[in-house]
Amino acid sequence: MSKKRVSRRQFLNYTLTGVGGFMAAGILMPMVRFAVDPVLQHSGTSDFIATPQKISDITNVPTRVDFTFEQKDAWYESEVSNSAWVYKDENGEIVALSPVCKHLGCTVDWNTDKAEHFYCPCHGGLYTKDGTNVKGTPPIAPLDVYPIQEKDGYLYLGKAEPRGGA
Repeated sequence: MSKKRVSRRQFLNYTLTGVGGFMAAGILMPMVRFAVDPVLQHSGTSDFIATPQKISDITNVPTRVDFTFEQKDAWYESEVSNSAWVYKDENGEIVALSPVCKHLGCTVDWNTDKAEHFYCPCHGGLYTKDGTNVKGTPPIAPLDVYPIQEKDGYLYLGKAEPRGGA
């Protein structure tokens, strides 16, 4: 036992400091968890998004495939609509191209005004069937390409990736 005595004033000071610390921790802990929790959560989902397109229905003519997916940005969730031009090349490989023009971001269409070309109506941009930009037209780069996967007979698309070259 210590010979030093604690005065009433010191006892109240220690008690109020301890209780105040516990109360502050009780208030701050949920706030810290609320701010940090979404960053630490693992979604466990794949980067590939399911489309309604059956692999068996894909031909050598580019077809527009529309798909939607849930996008989560911290606490905000939204449904995003996107599309791709999908076809089989000469080797039977599936190609999925982004419909976004590399000039100004307009949406390209297949074979509308120019035969066997993707055409951008904004400034007359042209792309060949494989997505390469035609020289002498406004686009500065080829169309982006989606990585693809097949699951249960359906087409799954990843995030569009840019290609090099002009």
